[in-house]
Amino acid sequence: MRHLGTALLAASLLAGCGGTEPESSNASIARQQAPLTTTDVDVSPECQGILQFANTASYETLDAYLPSDVVSNLVARRSVSPFVSLADISSVRLVGPARLEQLAGGARAQGFIGSSCVGILDGLAVSTDDAAAIVSLVNTISDSELHDVLPDAWNGAVNLLTLRPFTSVQAISNVAGIGEVSLRNIRNSATLSRPLEALIDAANAVGNQGNSGAYMARHFDWWQEVTGNGSYRYGGLECFGLEPSSVPYGATVRPYLADAAEVRAEFVSTLSYANRYNQLSSSVISAGLANLDERIAGRSFKGCYFSYADDPWSGHSAAIFVDTVNGFSLMTDTYWVE
Repeated sequence: MRHLGTALLAASLLAGCGGTEPESSNASIARQQAPLTTTDVDVSPECQGILQFANTASYETLDAYLPSDVVSNLVARRSVSPFVSLADISSVRLVGPARLEQLAGGARAQGFIGSSCVGILDGLAVSTDDAAAIVSLVNTISDSELHDVLPDAWNGAVNLLTLRPFTSVQAISNVAGIGEVSLRNIRNSATLSRPLEALIDAANAVGNQGNSGAYMARHFDWWQEVTGNGSYRYGGLECFGLEPSSVPYGATVRPYLADAAEVRAEFVSTLSYANRYNQLSSSVISAGLANLDERIAGRSFKGCYFSYADDPWSGHSAAIFVDTVNGFSLMTDTYWVE
């Protein structure tokens, strides 16, 4: 019995599809340079001491690590309102990436941050846990998912795939084509769905019992899932939001994307089936669903619904959803065996 990780659709049913979903190599410069969203925190909890240092250190202490004119600007600005983010500090005149690094160095030297804070990379103050998660994701992520996570950094994504494996987040930050927006997107993909991923792992551990079961995934090669070969048969293929050249032959193409309500309903239905014997902790469920709601609220998704079978005596009903902007993805699969 295979989960959805096995190939699903016969290659002969596809019309002109390549190894990954086509993406434009002429990414919009404006979108690549767009301001980072204010809802994304740029300082991990382990690095909050950088903000504390900027807000509370004396002029004399700051002056030991920064040029005096920069210190004057920082002190004048914090007298109006305290700094709440690196972006906030960067808005001060004369403060750029080099000054942020000097500020972080002062915070470390003065004991405001410790070894659990890696430092500032591309406008992010990264913890050791976040750094490890970023490195792990970049080293294992599929081609299709990475390009969805970095929709406007085609060259950066290609360079990451070519140069991996990486041993540090600094090395990832140094890759050509990876800047503030790209590193932020990778960090978000690697770290912002931990409660949801914990729920998925727990559900998968109990969801496969008897002659039926359920399986879910957060990180996967959606292109391979939809276009792979080797399954016994398939049916009910309906897709939405895919590039025209990526739509499998014979698929029904619906004219509208999935929204948060549709994604949640599919996930909750699969979760309920996996937890049909009530084996999951209520706290894990509530934390995972709350995290899911945070990730999908107000978002739009491309994807497909389809069914397939490994043999004449079994059947699977599957769905994939991929955020059209940030690449957040979910897969669900329920199956039966005679």
